[in-house]
Amino acid sequence: MNKLNNDEKDLLASFENDEWESVGNVTRLQQIQSYAKATLAKDKRITLRLSSLDLEAIQTKAIEEGIPYQTLISSILHKFVTGRLVESQD
Repeated sequence: MNKLNNDEKDLLASFENDEWESVGNVTRLQQIQSYAKATLAKDKRITLRLSSLDLEAIQTKAIEEGIPYQTLISSILHKFVTGRLVESQD
């Protein structure tokens, strides 16, 4: 197992002590389920060249989301082709 820093150790201890509660966010659950379905439905393979900076940014976002970066890329492309990819209002 990887070495954990103090914050990670605190989070793990908190989780193991059942101090966490589900927020019951149905929309987020449906979103995660759609990611899982999209992941399982893959039937084609492609090769894609990206700049190393873009790939690192995608990998960082994937870590934040808690999903593999390939799944994130697939999800972004799926949302784009289905017209569900929207710009942030920042």
